[in-house]
Amino acid sequence: MSIDLAKLKELRERSGVSFALCKKALEQSNNDMSAAVKILSEMAGAKIAEKSTRATGAGGMFTYVHHNKKIAALVEVLSETDFVSGNIEFHKLGQEIALHIGSMPSKTVEELLEQDYVRDPSKKIKDLIKDAVLKFGENIKISRFARWELGV
Repeated sequence: MSIDLAKLKELRERSGVSFALCKKALEQSNNDMSAAVKILSEMAGAKIAEKSTRATGAGGMFTYVHHNKKIAALVEVLSETDFVSGNIEFHKLGQEIALHIGSMPSKTVEELLEQDYVRDPSKKIKDLIKDAVLKFGENIKISRFARWELGV
C-alpha cells in the first residue's frame, strides 16, 4: 500500500512524532488520518514506557525571570545524550518549563507534571515531556526545580 505523503506530513506536524512511526500508523490505518492518530497514540505509550527506564546523564539548566524582576525559576531537565541536550528544541522545552514554574507554583516534580500547561491548558506538563520523548527518541525528565518570589 502506498502512503499519502500529504497525510504523512500532516500527521508528523500534528504529532511531532518521527516520520517512521507516522508512516507505520498510516500504513496500519490504510491512510485513515483519525485511525492513524489513535494508532500513533497507542504506539507512543509503548515507546514512552520503554524509554522511561533509560539513564539520563545529560541535560541542561533553564531559567526564567518574570518581567517585573520579582519572580524567578530554575529547572534541571535531563536527557540521555549531549546530542539531544544541545538541540534547540530541547532548549525551547526547558525554557517553557521554566516559564511555567515561574507562573504556577508547585512543591514537587510530581505536582508540577500534573499541572495544566500555562500556555495551553488542554495539555499538562507531563504531556510536554511525553511529546519530547517521542520527538527526540530519548528519555527526558525534570529532575528538580526552584522558584523564588521577591521577599517570600
